[in-house]
Amino acid sequence: MVNPAGGTLPRDIQNFINGAYCPSATHKRFESRNPADNALSALVHEASREDVERAVTAAKSALHGPWGQMSLNERASLLNRVADLIMERAGDLARAEVNDTGKLFGPTLKGEIPRGAQQFSVFAEITRTHFSFPDIPSDIPGGGRAVNHPARTPKGVIAAICPWNLPFILSTWKIAPALACGNTVVVKPSEETPVTATLLGEIMNEAGIPPGVYNVVNGFGPNSAGEFLVSHPDIDAITFTGETRTGAAIMARAAADIKDVSLELGGKNAGIIFADCDFDKAVAATAMSVFHNCGQVCLCTERLYIERPIFDKFVHALKEKAESLTPGDPRDPLTTLSPLISRDHREKVLKYFELARTDGATIVTGGGVPEMEGRLAEGAWIQPTIWTGLLESSRVIKEEVFGPVCHIAPFDEESEAVAMVNNSSYGLAATVWSGDIPRARRVAAQIEAGIIWVNAWMIRELKSPFGGFKKSGIGREGGEFSLDFYTEIKNVCILGE
Repeated sequence: MVNPAGGTLPRDIQNFINGAYCPSATHKRFESRNPADNALSALVHEASREDVERAVTAAKSALHGPWGQMSLNERASLLNRVADLIMERAGDLARAEVNDTGKLFGPTLKGEIPRGAQQFSVFAEITRTHFSFPDIPSDIPGGGRAVNHPARTPKGVIAAICPWNLPFILSTWKIAPALACGNTVVVKPSEETPVTATLLGEIMNEAGIPPGVYNVVNGFGPNSAGEFLVSHPDIDAITFTGETRTGAAIMARAAADIKDVSLELGGKNAGIIFADCDFDKAVAATAMSVFHNCGQVCLCTERLYIERPIFDKFVHALKEKAESLTPGDPRDPLTTLSPLISRDHREKVLKYFELARTDGATIVTGGGVPEMEGRLAEGAWIQPTIWTGLLESSRVIKEEVFGPVCHIAPFDEESEAVAMVNNSSYGLAATVWSGDIPRARRVAAQIEAGIIWVNAWMIRELKSPFGGFKKSGIGREGGEFSLDFYTEIKNVCILGE
């Protein structure tokens, strides 16, 4: 990376291959813009097929070189060093993340960057304690004994294709367990948010990670770095977080070479709120689950089902929360609402606003673009929006909007609420709010989703399983569950040992 801008923020974003920054072989670059004001923040080198080839070759060489020859403890020590260096560079990483995404600076610095660092230390420890299996003795018919030695081995070269909404957290969520298991990686960050993955290359070098273990190729999907990467014959597995249709295309391409895939895809998450809930806590947490990061989190809630006795009260309370949010400079501590990722994405969200009107929604609040002053007027701002009155068949109820929006509907019976929640092609996350914990457990057991929070939202334990049902994805990651994707399991059976 060269030509810093804005202090330590890089302006010219190159690919990171075999431990070194390098320009695109074709010299093609594309723009990266700050969502808060649409200002040009970086020029990014688009990786060519030749660049991807060099990255995969470097990763394959490193896999069989020093990295592959290290012990678990040696690898873990290096990854703990990566975690320490991330915290030393937390300010640089947070500023880069904010510049790319428009996120609020304080929560990014205090929450997201430390979480990324933690993932390296946690997965380093998990591999130390869960990588091996106990031997299995076996009696042989007719006499004699054998011993089975199950063992994990690295899967190989991992393609990690990362999203734009939580770039640092979700890239390290893939990189940390992959490296801890002894794999090497080629990362393709979103074209919207390339900088923190690029900065991580500097940290890898300083930590002593061998060249080729960590590589970054920038670009787009079709006919660009994404397609070149997933179709490369030396990629052994693909982990992807993003939109469901893109995941389906990656899965189809991976099938040709029988590559493993881990897919964390879209969601249309629902919340059930019973009349016996702690009302104030339910409102506060639900507001966070709808509007956090301008609704651009795969775990955000877009459908709410409220027991009828508190329906009107809840709608009014959530309206007040939405209208109290303050858009502004992401670096200002008084700002409580960030922008959407881009003006293109805003156009997509505004189309759903129009569709909701066409379908007869009652607009409780929002429904448009806020007036911003000065340079912020050029940013991708949008109003937090709440609807009521739509039929469950409406596209706004069925399709992921990925913005600061929700539809609220009443229910009378527990079974009715569960049926509406499950009437979706997605199944990533859900929430249940009730003072009756046995009922909350009963309801949670019936919900078709990968993670269900009871009287809470967004408590994410790194050692617990994470993934979705239905079109929300394939596979589970987190803790020792990640090891099942990032390793192959072999069994060596020895007669007479």
